[in-house]
Amino acid sequence: MDDHIAPRRVVILGGGFAGLFAVRALRRSPVAVTLVDRNAHHLFQPLLYQCASGILSGGQIAQPLRAVLRRHGNVRCLLATATDVDAEARVVHAERADGGSIALPYDDLIVGVGVKQSYFGHNEFAQHAPGMKTLDDALAVRRKIYRAFEMAEATADPREQAEWLTFALVGAGPTGVELAGQIREIASHTLDREFSTIDPSRARVLLFDGSDAVLAAFGPVLAKRAEGTLRDLGVEVHLGSIATHVDERGLTVRNHDGDTQRFDARTVLWTAGVEAPPLAAALARATGADQDRAGRIKVEPDLTIAGHPEIRVVGDLMSLQKLPGMAEVAMQSGAYAGRRIRHAVEGRRRAARPFRYLDLGSAAYISRGRAVVKMGRFHASGVVGWLIWLFIHIVFLTGFRSRIGALLSWAVVFASGSRRERAFTSPDSPDSPVAAPGGSSPSGAAAGPTVPRHDPPRPS
Repeated sequence: MDDHIAPRRVVILGGGFAGLFAVRALRRSPVAVTLVDRNAHHLFQPLLYQCASGILSGGQIAQPLRAVLRRHGNVRCLLATATDVDAEARVVHAERADGGSIALPYDDLIVGVGVKQSYFGHNEFAQHAPGMKTLDDALAVRRKIYRAFEMAEATADPREQAEWLTFALVGAGPTGVELAGQIREIASHTLDREFSTIDPSRARVLLFDGSDAVLAAFGPVLAKRAEGTLRDLGVEVHLGSIATHVDERGLTVRNHDGDTQRFDARTVLWTAGVEAPPLAAALARATGADQDRAGRIKVEPDLTIAGHPEIRVVGDLMSLQKLPGMAEVAMQSGAYAGRRIRHAVEGRRRAARPFRYLDLGSAAYISRGRAVVKMGRFHASGVVGWLIWLFIHIVFLTGFRSRIGALLSWAVVFASGSRRERAFTSPDSPDSPVAAPGGSSPSGAAAGPTVPRHDPPRPS
């Protein structure tokens, strides 16, 4: 790692929580940092569901990386997608937004590209059941939710109306629970008295999960409270149910006894499971690293890959001591990796302490005034849980304007149920966030205390 080149070249892959905190740890170090991300913004993923449900705008949960890091004089931001790593030559190969290739030499490499949605071997489900990992995904989900009510209004067929007014979510982790609660609030409050033919409050929200509890990671007490809150809202919870087929008209699920049941629903959303992106396999081939069942890279206690002390894997992509995919894990691991490089540059010879995760807790928002929070032995739900959830998100939101804007939006929703961010484009419109060339658009998704991430990383 010590060569004649100065300053030391540090390449960081991923501008999420892990990458951002690694950059911040290197702010005053004599190193040249290149931050590579396929997007030009830092996304606050824990609040994607609020963008999808019309509470917050995209600008309130996504901040330009260049603006966030404008005072970091040693950082270069690069819009590109890392595709491969040459561990022997110490070069990252990436693809630019225009399809061109670029090679990035490094002395230290931090890999924090996160994970993607997993369909457990049924990738064909993605066409009809989009996940929610990116800003484009959230906007596509928003379109599916609000468009469903419009389509129900536009048909006189009672059966078709019922199909459009049925929403099915697969996965009862934080994302599924939060989104299910939001759809019920939209149906019961936001759209009240806005339609002539249909009654939005009659909409059915179905939540499926293969386990025996919602929010299982929160423990049995909070899981039971969360399930009770969902049922009070009108959400139909189906536990022990695994999706075996999904199409444009609904899904089929199988219970623990092997019995199957068909549910007609024009809107199916996938909120279960994550897996490593293709870069993880490329990195494993280049370094000989082991991968877990989800494809994540197994790392040493200091977050390096065995035999490659110059490469550190952080955030959701690392597999270490069964740590969950949470925003707080990403933040702490990213900061740790950045500090290790800083200490090496400064010539500190003391043996590095292994990474230790400080569990600050988990939180999940269910509906207005109701959330669940777990902090060690401290459990909270209802209004108290919601107030704690609110404080956590205000603290972690990136950017002062985002905090003020989010507070105002939450105040409006809490007081009136109104949602200002309900605009959506037609699936065939060139303005659609997932529109394909020629005007056609795929219906699937694009390519803290904290809340389990997701489910993707998330302070919450």
